[in-house]
Amino acid sequence: MNGPQILISFAPELGVFVPQERRDGPTSAVTDGASTLGHVVESLGVPLTEVGALVVDGREVAAGHVPGAGESIVVRAVSRPQPVPGAPLRFLLDVHLGTLARRLRLLGVDAAYESADIGDPALAALSAAERRVLLSRDRGLLRRRELWAGAYVYSDRPEDQLRDVLGRFAPELRPWTRCTACNGALRAATKEEVADLLEGGTRGTYEVFAQCGECSRVYWRGAHHDRLSAIVVGALRDFGGAVR
Repeated sequence: MNGPQILISFAPELGVFVPQERRDGPTSAVTDGASTLGHVVESLGVPLTEVGALVVDGREVAAGHVPGAGESIVVRAVSRPQPVPGAPLRFLLDVHLGTLARRLRLLGVDAAYESADIGDPALAALSAAERRVLLSRDRGLLRRRELWAGAYVYSDRPEDQLRDVLGRFAPELRPWTRCTACNGALRAATKEEVADLLEGGTRGTYEVFAQCGECSRVYWRGAHHDRLSAIVVGALRDFGGAVR
């Protein structure tokens, strides 16, 4: 590529996306003289979903800016908490983030999840159609132009993934109000209402139930409650809210 040469540096948080030699910038890059700065940044490995601001010679510019020769560019990371204007904060998770989806739902966060691989174009289009922030570890998916909003999930450990999303977006937490299986809203249910859906041992042991209004799944404080409660208490402690 022959064209204007620029100096570009990336925030430390973005180091995961760029080669080692670009992590301690600024480093030089040659552009084609026509591509936007957003395109240049993505061509160097950083999805624009992870960019908070683009600063050229001390002034903030839009991603559509076409860099000129000799410009000094700083690529900043997104601010935390990150605002998502124009729609209620809702998420869409790709096929690889099922555990994260269930934990977000446990906390009452609206988290749609595709358990089948429907393909990148369909996921990006669904994000746009439903105004949902797409969460993914697929950098290519986050570069798709039809995407409404997205965020890279930096860890492959569900515990760290949850902390990352809660810290980045600060969603309202309303634990125990969503179905972890389908994302539907839960309602209190009497034993009589759900008796036909319970095993005999459960009917004889538990008195308090909730049921999903979408898929009819029934919930009670069973053997896994302590483990789930620990996730809820930890999230409320670290990211605000009161135990419900």
